[in-house]
Amino acid sequence: MKTDLTTPQGIFGMPQHLTVPIYQRPYVWNEEEQWAPLWADIRRITEHRLDSPGVSAKHFLGAVVTQDAEAGPVGVQEFHIVDGQQRLTTLQIALDAAAAAFQQRDASALAARLTFLTHNDAMFAGHDDSRLKLRHTNRDRAAFDEVMLAEPPIDYAHLDHGDSLIARAHEYFTSHIGAWLDADPENITARADALAMSLQHSLELVIIRLAPDEDSQEIFETLNARGTPLTAADLIKNYVFQRLKAEGQDTIEAYRRWPFETKFWEAEVSVGRFATTRSALFLGQWLVSQVGKEISPRSTFARFKFFTEHEAGRSMSALLDLITAQAATYQQLTEIAADSHADLDRAALHLYRMSVAQVEMTKPIILWLTSPETSYRPTTVAAVIDAVESWIIRRRLLRLQSSDLGRVAAEMIAAVRGASDADVVDRVQHYLTSLQSASTYWPGDEELRSTLRSMHFYRRFSQPMQRMLLQAVEDWYRGYTSSGPSKTGIRIHRDKHQVEHILPRSWRAHWPVMDAAAEAERDDVVHRLGNLTLLTGSLNASVSNGAWLGKDGKRAALERHDAFLMNRPIVTSSADGWDEASIARRTDELIDALLSTWPVPAGHEGKTVDRVVRFSKATTSYANLVDAGLLAVGTALVCMDGRWPDACGTVLAGGQMLYDGKTYSSPAAAARVVRGGRSGNAWYFWKVEGGPSLNDLREQLLQQG
Repeated sequence: MKTDLTTPQGIFGMPQHLTVPIYQRPYVWNEEEQWAPLWADIRRITEHRLDSPGVSAKHFLGAVVTQDAEAGPVGVQEFHIVDGQQRLTTLQIALDAAAAAFQQRDASALAARLTFLTHNDAMFAGHDDSRLKLRHTNRDRAAFDEVMLAEPPIDYAHLDHGDSLIARAHEYFTSHIGAWLDADPENITARADALAMSLQHSLELVIIRLAPDEDSQEIFETLNARGTPLTAADLIKNYVFQRLKAEGQDTIEAYRRWPFETKFWEAEVSVGRFATTRSALFLGQWLVSQVGKEISPRSTFARFKFFTEHEAGRSMSALLDLITAQAATYQQLTEIAADSHADLDRAALHLYRMSVAQVEMTKPIILWLTSPETSYRPTTVAAVIDAVESWIIRRRLLRLQSSDLGRVAAEMIAAVRGASDADVVDRVQHYLTSLQSASTYWPGDEELRSTLRSMHFYRRFSQPMQRMLLQAVEDWYRGYTSSGPSKTGIRIHRDKHQVEHILPRSWRAHWPVMDAAAEAERDDVVHRLGNLTLLTGSLNASVSNGAWLGKDGKRAALERHDAFLMNRPIVTSSADGWDEASIARRTDELIDALLSTWPVPAGHEGKTVDRVVRFSKATTSYANLVDAGLLAVGTALVCMDGRWPDACGTVLAGGQMLYDGKTYSSPAAAARVVRGGRSGNAWYFWKVEGGPSLNDLREQLLQQG
């Protein structure tokens, strides 16, 4: 067994076959948990290379185990991948995607450098033999070979395996690398060169190479056995006290000030796919607040060390004082935000809302705003938080991607750091309103109104998120977004109130309608925002599926229950009944509440320069076609497959479909019935009678953005 610390250049730099054995699990990495963090790390070290040419940043990716194959009579050396095939596959995809992006921008020499790491020279490929250095033998082989051997630019939509995770990974890296290169058109060559160098030399892996006769399973089990690795907080602690000792400080006295050895700080928390201690998470967030750059959990210690040695400009003792003070503020805000009955200031309320939304990336902003080194007034801090929270919540309401938000938050700190109390709010707002990428822009009122009016709110958000948003609506009714005093003097308690459908989900027993079309419309509106409210658990249980009118009806129960101001308009405006029109009116009113709670600066429209990427084939729904006016309710759909020439259905509200007298949730569900239970791609199964296919309509929507 041989062990080396190496780079992609060291692993892939020679002619070889790296074979993924057939028994290895298929490729499972995805955007949220692996691709986006990896790209963020690659981008970070590349930008560091551009900003500091004399200092080479590194990023450790983990360990890989290979085993020498039995030598054959001819050909290049073959290695079987024992452990790490997900990592190596993704690296190969990223290298090939970067080469494709370079080639499209006339950087052929740089593209060739990376292609050398993914493809063997023709002289090393046998007859009918793939030139790829990495080879899958399981079910991923066809998808991997197809995308890695395709000529750029790749039309992913027309690949045979375009829906595979491997093809989607390639598309992700190609698009993000291309966007990053194009962000500075005058320096594309320099950026491409820095990226190529980072991909070749700045990513580090431990490669464990086994001889053919070694027990690979034993090695695999040992490497994956349970252990207790050091956290970033452990490493930073050791480093801090070594530096304090070198400064001649009393380390015993300093240890008494070290705040991170309590249950609060040792608690394990999850951030995306990472589980870490709260202390390690805090130290990473504190570091972001200091340097104004995104830092991955895996690189916290290395970045902390670089910061203290090259950027901080102060002693370790002074840094420890600052860290200790900010840790105390952080703990106080976190604990009070978790108290459902506490009277929260703006920062604590923000932390509560972000904890529900599972957003950590604004905490560096809070640490920057509340640092002892700043002198911002509480009203200024609150105004900055208002802007940042609006940016986050509005994007969440539209379910927009969040992979770039951590970078933007860090860069915002860097952009406005040092602004005076009088200027900082305007500078933050200007920074956020200037964002025009689909991955970062601040949505305006018009887009939110259009989307929320027809959104199946109950299905789109988790119960805690629904509850938090409706609590904000209740606070709006109590006057907390107006300039005058509140009507109650207290915000709603953040108890686990129950989210109730006013028109119940099981409405057919007491709320009948005339025909299938009306049933479909009612099914479509039942989960909309205007049909939801907050109730106590006991009241919810007593009125859940009851009728609307009558002494024991839902309206009477709500009238008796006056704990929430948001329920009073329901009672006063619906004496004759609660129906689709009532839900539409209340939806508009609750949208007003949300927009007032999280406003944008006057005149901001939230335009993007690449809005088309917000829709993709993977995310577009049949309801999107209806909402966009491309597919009208009542349109007849006929089957395109000659095996079922008589199959015909009708489009209903919300992208549902009426087929053979029954309502189905989508054309896909109806198509499955036509096929006798077999699945298939309904976008190519149905077309408008005498008109385009559903796929053609989807393409129109993608073009419109």
